Amino acid sequence: PIIKDIISAYRIPIFEKEGFEADDIIAELARKAAAKKMRVTIVSSDKDILQLVDKHITVFNPYKDEGIFYDASGVKERFGVDPERIADIIALTGDVADNIPGVPGIGEKTAAKLILDYGTLDKMLKNISKVEPEKIRLAISEHIQRIKLNKELVDLHESLGLKLDLKKAEVREPDYAELSRIFKKLEFKSLLKNLPVVEEKASFVKLHSCNSGELKELLSNSTELSLYGEPAGELFFTVDGKFFSSKDASAALKAAIPDAKIKKTGYDLKKLKLAFLKEGLVLNGLDFDVMIASYLLNPSRSSYSLTDLALENLGEFVRDEQVNAREGLGLVVKLKPVLKKALREKELLGLFEELEMPLVSVLAQMEQDGIKLDLGLLKSLARELERRLIKLIEDIYKTSGTQFNINSPKQLAGVLFEKLQLPVIKKTKTGPSTDEEVLKRLADKHELPVLLLEYRQLTKLKNTYVDALPKLVDPETGRVHTSFNQTGTETGRLSSSNPNLQNIPIKTDIGKKIRQAIITSSEKNCLLSCDYSQIELRVLAHLSGDETLIQAFHSNQDVHRLTASLINDISESEVEEGMRETAKRVNFGIIYGQSSYGLGRDLSIPVQQAQDFIDAYFLRYPKVKDYIDAQIKKAQETGFVTTLLGRRRYIPEINNKNMGIRQFAQRQAVNTPIQGTASDLIKLAMIRIAEEIKEKDSKAKMILQIHDELVFDLPYSELHAFSVMVKDKMEHVMKLDVPIRVDMKKGNNWLEMEAVK
Repeated sequence: PIIKDIISAYRIPIFEKEGFEADDIIAELARKAAAKKMRVTIVSSDKDILQLVDKHITVFNPYKDEGIFYDASGVKERFGVDPERIADIIALTGDVADNIPGVPGIGEKTAAKLILDYGTLDKMLKNISKVEPEKIRLAISEHIQRIKLNKELVDLHESLGLKLDLKKAEVREPDYAELSRIFKKLEFKSLLKNLPVVEEKASFVKLHSCNSGELKELLSNSTELSLYGEPAGELFFTVDGKFFSSKDASAALKAAIPDAKIKKTGYDLKKLKLAFLKEGLVLNGLDFDVMIASYLLNPSRSSYSLTDLALENLGEFVRDEQVNAREGLGLVVKLKPVLKKALREKELLGLFEELEMPLVSVLAQMEQDGIKLDLGLLKSLARELERRLIKLIEDIYKTSGTQFNINSPKQLAGVLFEKLQLPVIKKTKTGPSTDEEVLKRLADKHELPVLLLEYRQLTKLKNTYVDALPKLVDPETGRVHTSFNQTGTETGRLSSSNPNLQNIPIKTDIGKKIRQAIITSSEKNCLLSCDYSQIELRVLAHLSGDETLIQAFHSNQDVHRLTASLINDISESEVEEGMRETAKRVNFGIIYGQSSYGLGRDLSIPVQQAQDFIDAYFLRYPKVKDYIDAQIKKAQETGFVTTLLGRRRYIPEINNKNMGIRQFAQRQAVNTPIQGTASDLIKLAMIRIAEEIKEKDSKAKMILQIHDELVFDLPYSELHAFSVMVKDKMEHVMKLDVPIRVDMKKGNNWLEMEAVK
């Protein structure tokens, strides 16, 4: 086993005896050492180990508070009996840690009193008729066999014939080279960081020097260029396998940077492109980004740092502090062939080259252009929110009948569950939960949870957007430059940060006003919103091949109304708005693999009724059920699912024995191909539109991508021609078995918009 290899590399002796537990081995070794008059400390949190404590042996429990030592007096103070009677105590009380069930109704205090009264467990059992009170006597009588079995399990065996070789037990220097090898193989990065640096490898990046004329000629004949570093500081690059510093080659490099014929390789090329833009240079020819390549190969990573990529793909552990621009370039150069080979083997190279890499430049341009804000509106909104929150706090105190720290989960739990006696819905390690789900479920039982939900929503909007957005405005450009993250989700969707504009609520009044604060860059411009209509349902229709669903989209039917009529077995004309809303929840619930329990909770209906809706849905759309089953089966057999363009998502928990974990994995297996295909589709559309903007030398700017929506800032004079072009690109970027539809709106801000005809 690997753990033995690690322990051996730490030069810690291993003792084992087939058929015996670690506690038995520890007991024998401790007794043998104590017999030699040695002071012995056993590090363990197991209660049964405490029976070994004597004048030579102590136990240290590292998990109790800040760690606690037990000698004989400490054991007696804690458990009420001497160490040799600990096994008797556990035989009665059981031990959850060792999965030993105790006698119901007998805790440590009762057990200790019984043992003290009778001397030992055996004597107590022989005098069972004398045990008082009657309730305890009956409990013991009913569980005598369990008690005896517990005693056998807890008693430690100390005659295993082990030899204690003290010479081998001496503390020795670990084999750091072997530990490093094992930890690299297992990608134990935090443990690697704790190892001392035995020796620093000499850099394999050897810099070349030549005059600017020679380098210019070298660059002009080259088709590839790898870069790493800071354009404003020192940047290192490679040409024909030779490494150079920008300090020695500034002029020659400046000519190569905009040259699209020279293919560029690097790490986080979007960041590098933006840095070059600040220096007045456009980095063209983006060809291979090792960060994005690694993301496509493993989209579930939490980090795509260069050191992580080196460890995972090269087996090289490099400390973060060692990665200067020179060493970083060396890693990029070594990573590229490894990652490219892996992309080809997993049939991801096409997706990488035709979608993800072209998208880098599109996102960089969007970040560079930024978004104009109505700061006056945000300022007045902040004042309005302040007034509303003050009033809300007063209402919360009045409704609860007490003043408390609303932001303290502990104090809030005290008010909800102790003072108001509301039912505890679920618990955390620190006490009853007061999260959003809990408050929603309590909302029909008392007014306070309703007020708390509103308070939290307004506080979040104020802190995240209303107060934060003005601070994020760049003083030089007067705009907010959000970051669009290409490696932030496992499905391929883009995310945004600083600020995150994808989570602004659409339906709340404050959320709407925040959208109103996103405005055009000039009075001569307008915003154009282009939103895919029901794109995930259309993708589902294509992937499943369900004829009813496909026909509905070809007929331009209201799919939610159709579903309502089918699951309720009525005509579409009889469908009421409430029925349509329920059907809409069912439609999208199916996409996200929602269970009857989840759907029932969302619709506030019994689980059985929700299951009836789901059953009726699958009866009317049978191929959707076939698709779901096929996706789950594929994930179970291969460990991953794919989008229409081949993007992979690995589902490691698809065969987990835990039902809850397994069902969550199944939902991922069902939803990822749908959501991921929709994401790939809008990314392709962004690339095609950006190409058209450049080719036509349009003044339009793509400023936002929010899920299925693109937002542009453009002159009114371009609106007609541009909207026709965008609609065409978005609706025909990918051929599906159903028509793709885009809803388009225009306006001076992101809220107040009207349809583009």
